[in-house]
Amino acid sequence: MSEKIVTACVLIIGNEILSGRTRDANLGFLGERLTVLGIRLMEARVVPDQDGVIIDTLNDVRQRFDYVFTTGGIGPTHDDITAECVARAFGVPLIQHPEARAILEAHYPPGELNQARLRMANTPEGATLIENPVSKAPGFQIGNVFVMAGIPSIMQAMFESLKHRLTGGAPLLTKAVAAALPESYLAPGLTAVQERYPEVEIGSYPFYRMGVFGVRLVLRATAPERLTAAAGEVRELVRKLGAKPEDPDEK
Repeated sequence: MSEKIVTACVLIIGNEILSGRTRDANLGFLGERLTVLGIRLMEARVVPDQDGVIIDTLNDVRQRFDYVFTTGGIGPTHDDITAECVARAFGVPLIQHPEARAILEAHYPPGELNQARLRMANTPEGATLIENPVSKAPGFQIGNVFVMAGIPSIMQAMFESLKHRLTGGAPLLTKAVAAALPESYLAPGLTAVQERYPEVEIGSYPFYRMGVFGVRLVLRATAPERLTAAAGEVRELVRKLGAKPEDPDEK
């Protein structure tokens, strides 16, 4: 496995997400799955159903990250413009993919494959299909961009279909420590630990439960021995401050 840090970006497309009418359920799934594969999700953007915004954003992120995953905008209605925007971003024609059409023809009963549904067979020229075992209308890949549905169950099935195409780097390992301490009590000592372990990402996430302030400290690194050492120092810091370090993942 490569030691290279492999990066990814998620582009969430849809006015319904920005308006709050629909809550995104795809980002968390992708973050977890990519981490397991040794791919670091570095950025996520939510953009409206506007062609200029989609094209500009896609052209930006596909040059800065190893992989880009888009969700939403590949259905049968007029506002499903993702496929067209991806084609324009890559400077290639939008075509009716013959294999995608064949999949739809096999799925729908005779006479039910109308022009609206045929829109779901449109891909940029040169794209490779992504299987959709749930509702059959495929996603597609072109270059380092993977275009998937916005419906979570379909997006998840599509991702499982494409993940064998991805090459990860060194997996990011995680340890967590929780303590019933205000975050400010830990800050000076935590800064010192971070300085001693610059290769370990240390995140501090305060909480308030049942009248008690606490904090969940999450440490991430690719080197297991350094991660273990840093986590040990964090636990010792918690003890010195008079609290009991706990493993939040065991609860």
